[in-house]
Amino acid sequence: MLKTLQIPLLLIFLLVLGCKDQENTKDSDARMQQVMEIHDEAMPRMGELSKLVGEMKSRIDSTERGQEYAEAMEELQEAHQDMMDWMQNFGDRFEPDEIINGKELSEEKKEWLLEEEEKIKAVRENINSSIKMARELLETDTIQ
Repeated sequence: MLKTLQIPLLLIFLLVLGCKDQENTKDSDARMQQVMEIHDEAMPRMGELSKLVGEMKSRIDSTERGQEYAEAMEELQEAHQDMMDWMQNFGDRFEPDEIINGKELSEEKKEWLLEEEEKIKAVRENINSSIKMARELLETDTIQ
């Protein structure tokens, strides 16, 4: 009788483990998709960053206002470099199959993905805030 109970219990245990693995894979897939969505939201703004760098550069001089343009340009350039660095590091950590096709991640890579999500959120914030600062600086000049 004990043997007949062991087989169904073993099957139930394996089924629960299989479901848990599927759930973890779905969670990883969703997180990878979220990370890529944040990247895809920020990436199109890179052209805007470059354009604003050019506008800031043409207004830099030795005046106090000129130095504000220099600071804004540095912020824009740092945001641009942050995105380039993030993409390089992300590509070094993850294989294309993991990024694009949802290949299952190791436990270590699941932890990395959490780190990368936080990093890309910070990159997005840097991009948005540097663009906002540069635009506000330009707008105050057109008002005066």
